[in-house]
Amino acid sequence: MAPEHDVVVVGAGFSGIGAGIELKRNGIHDFVILEQADDLGGTWRDNSYPGVAVDIASAVYSFSFELNPNWSRTYAPGAELQAYAAHCAAKYEVLPHIRLRTRVHEARFEEAGDLWRLTIEHTDTGERAETTARFLIGATGGLTQPKAPDIAGLAGFGGVTMHTARWDHSVNLTGKRVAVIGTGATAVQVVPAIAPEVRRLTVFQRTPIWCVPKPDRAISGTEQAVYRRLPAAQRAMRYLQASVTETVMVGIRLYYKRIPWANHAVERICLAHLKRQVPDPALRERLTPRYGFWCKRPTYSNDYWRTFTRDNVGLVTDPIARVTRTGIRTTDGRLHKIDVLILATGFKVFEIGNTPPFPVYGRDGVELGRYWDEQRYQAYLGASVPGFPNAFLMLGPYALTGGSWFQLVENQARHAVRVLREAQRRGSSRVEVRPEAHRRYFEQVQRRQRGTVFFNHDCGNANSYFFDRHGDAPFLRPGLAVEAWWDARRFDLNDYSYSTAPGRPKGVSDDRELLAHR
Repeated sequence: MAPEHDVVVVGAGFSGIGAGIELKRNGIHDFVILEQADDLGGTWRDNSYPGVAVDIASAVYSFSFELNPNWSRTYAPGAELQAYAAHCAAKYEVLPHIRLRTRVHEARFEEAGDLWRLTIEHTDTGERAETTARFLIGATGGLTQPKAPDIAGLAGFGGVTMHTARWDHSVNLTGKRVAVIGTGATAVQVVPAIAPEVRRLTVFQRTPIWCVPKPDRAISGTEQAVYRRLPAAQRAMRYLQASVTETVMVGIRLYYKRIPWANHAVERICLAHLKRQVPDPALRERLTPRYGFWCKRPTYSNDYWRTFTRDNVGLVTDPIARVTRTGIRTTDGRLHKIDVLILATGFKVFEIGNTPPFPVYGRDGVELGRYWDEQRYQAYLGASVPGFPNAFLMLGPYALTGGSWFQLVENQARHAVRVLREAQRRGSSRVEVRPEAHRRYFEQVQRRQRGTVFFNHDCGNANSYFFDRHGDAPFLRPGLAVEAWWDARRFDLNDYSYSTAPGRPKGVSDDRELLAHR
């Protein structure tokens, strides 16, 4: 049985776009990218709340092969990231491969044909269909499914309720009493943005967040012109910002046990920043984190803490008892009356139902989400799992170093395509990571985790999405970006097994080779 496509990629955010670019660069053109929404862009399509911006410097948060000289700020606003996604998809001719409004309901590996069969739905018509592919690449991202808080009475609120990832732009906040539940990286951006507009803003905090001063600035037209004429200048700026990002966002987390003073130094910088922005010691005390820096995702901001000194902004740290029709009642018995409820409560991450976001059945009917839920989250170099042949992940357990999402995208795409090309070279229709290689990588990351901040610096009360129900921290790889870059290009291809049963179609097609034989 010949599949309809060589490769199916699920998701048209930057991960899916990056996978498509890498496939085309390597002569693999028979692929399709399935996207359930009506536009590409992923995170930057879904998150359009006031104040949304990248929290990694824009020069770093971009493809290494497609620098953008037109960023308006050091930390670009979200709309520019969405435009950049569209630009990359068009320039590298990925757009013709994208099928919008196509939701994947299930994927099953058929051993008889060495292929993946996907049940899909065309969301504009509701029609269901099937498609098949030799290889499957999951590019559904990690922060895509909003997570509503488990609070009694939430559904019965009589005003407007919206999650930050599903912002309703038809709602006018001017003069309204607004509540924000959550104080993570999203709240850090949205709270300062809406505070001047609303009548009253009440922020309900469970866990304070660490904020590093944000070295943000507008990029002048002159500087943009220099970058356009001298790409090497922008590349130098990228390397400089990448080095700072790697130090703050990776190094001090990874090597905490060896250099705890570095982590504590950043904490002192943050606390000094907090003191400058919040003179009131009682309020400052309530905003001070009681866990180690990096136990929970930190962020950059010059405005968040200062916002709580405004007359129309209040911070509530008493636990929420329930949501009523008119507001939020806290455990101290107080009712906070509101008109609009904003949920800045984050996303499902490494938990069943999100990673993966649809059932994926491998050999012998084993479902990937349940396998991870029972056996702990693990994947060889964050890319593949034994028992799931011909399948690769862009964001698998222990794949992301934490410096930039684009490092992950480029590394994981390179990993998958290297294996696909090797299968092509060998004439194989099935590839599967060897259990011993998979086990070796998992044991390596567990050894390294012992020295990270996650298990050495009071992370127990951080309420962090970095940790899963097993107590592991699979979201981030305990390694530097340069190591992940090297591994993606130099891992032993014999860590995979390759096979083809008699009579089966072989490998993946290569348009360049086909043309050469015509």
